[in-house]
Amino acid sequence: MPINDDVKLGKNVKIFHTNLVNLYGCEIGDETKIGAFVEIQKDVMIGSRCKISSHSFLCEGVVLENEVFIGHGVMFTNDIYPRATNEDGSLKTGDDWCVVKTLVKQCASIGSNATILPGVTIGKKAIVGAGAVVNHDVPDYAIVVGVPAKVIGDVRDRCQQLEVSANNIS
Repeated sequence: MPINDDVKLGKNVKIFHTNLVNLYGCEIGDETKIGAFVEIQKDVMIGSRCKISSHSFLCEGVVLENEVFIGHGVMFTNDIYPRATNEDGSLKTGDDWCVVKTLVKQCASIGSNATILPGVTIGKKAIVGAGAVVNHDVPDYAIVVGVPAKVIGDVRDRCQQLEVSANNIS
């Protein structure tokens, strides 16, 4: 699996196993880390200081802002009505479909094995639970879980709860 010549790598990008990734036509920001068995397709933009864990798939049309965490086996999609063939039975080509873009905002985290459907925005510092299927926008700071993903909390509340817990321990 290659890293094509058309990939734009920022400073100090760490690709743990360069022979076990497939990167082409994408842009990867400074200090980002990429695990093994990751595919990042053309026109994907990845910000600085992101972490892309192993076995994840970032398809055309995905944008990750800075400091985004992608867990193991996260799957992005970019086609709302996928088909192998056109109505006349001919195989589809790149001209026969429309990329639907997805945005993951700064400091968001997506848990392992989550699936992100096309056209959604995952908000700033939001958390997507492991195994969730995200089929609608996730607000800033929201915690979403389940199939389909539903909001169950706010990360700012969780941080306050952790502070209270930590203060009770000391």
